Amino acid sequence: MGNREQLSPGVVRGQWHHRTPQGRLQCDLCPRECTLNEGQRGFCFIREAQGDDVVLTSYGRASGFCIDPIEKKPLNHFYPGTSVLSFGTAGCNLGCRFCQNWDISKAKEMARLTDLATPEAIAEAAVNAQCKSIAFTYNDPTIFAEYAIDTAHAAQARGVKTVAVTAGYISEQAREAFFAPMDAANVDLKGFTEEFYKKQCFAELAPVLDTLVYLRRETKVWLEITTLLIPGLNDSEKELDELCGWVAQNLGNEVPLHFTAFHPDFKLVDIPATPTSTLLRARKQAHAAGLRHVYTGNVRDAVGQSTYCGSCGRRVIERDGYTIGRFDLADGGCKHCGTPMAGRFEAQAGAWGSRRMRLPISP
Repeated sequence: MGNREQLSPGVVRGQWHHRTPQGRLQCDLCPRECTLNEGQRGFCFIREAQGDDVVLTSYGRASGFCIDPIEKKPLNHFYPGTSVLSFGTAGCNLGCRFCQNWDISKAKEMARLTDLATPEAIAEAAVNAQCKSIAFTYNDPTIFAEYAIDTAHAAQARGVKTVAVTAGYISEQAREAFFAPMDAANVDLKGFTEEFYKKQCFAELAPVLDTLVYLRRETKVWLEITTLLIPGLNDSEKELDELCGWVAQNLGNEVPLHFTAFHPDFKLVDIPATPTSTLLRARKQAHAAGLRHVYTGNVRDAVGQSTYCGSCGRRVIERDGYTIGRFDLADGGCKHCGTPMAGRFEAQAGAWGSRRMRLPISP
């Protein structure tokens, strides 16, 4: 629990809120700025007005703990091949109609939060399981920020890295405290038009772009980006040219970009799965825009999932799904030409492979 006071089981005071002139409590954690009467919950389901506070109702409670390959987050330039202890809570501050984890993100917390664990217990479990990092994932960690922050500090104290897998929908006043203890982030850039965000996510694009710029320019957090390509909604050549051009201009050409395949789910069951040809075309467009590290996901594509030197073009990390083959990096650079590789690397890749293992944790 660190120094955080627990008001009741699973409930702690939130850090970001204020009282409006109308007497309601406004949650200032994300751009939604939900204004709440006593007992009312925000859009995310897990932040509630109680007395003079907006409280977090899922502290210390998770939807389960699993050990995953780090490439599943996806992070391809952050200690490749290593294992990551992954967990989430319930709820979300976006309303994506295509959500691939809707049973968690759309659940009320009591229905899903069956695992109890303090931040210290999670960090200790990661050490005992020899996980290189802990990932806050499955649902967006910004909504359980206090729990994620405390867990990240506990992990740091034990030499364990931390990863935020997030849509980046966080307020300017909260993002510094949230990202300060994070070592890496994969930001889910849902699309590249305000119309897509409004109609398909019930959110706005601009705050996500602000988060990306903030992470790249004002922090030391290792950043990668993922865009799920949905046929007919966000996969046009024009939109992807604009997305790739924006990334190159505002974040630089070394930020890894992952294009992943959609499969019918939640409220978009009438749209077909993304053809592999769309992912290959998107990757080609990104390369044409000058991006050096572009990946395909949710399909079998060893070429599109391997890492190449941005200078000589040689393959330096061979991947088949989540399994690492050849690892041709030395001192963080290409073995063939010596060019430094952007990312966080050790002398050898990890050997966790594609395993996914449930991990019970004692509170």
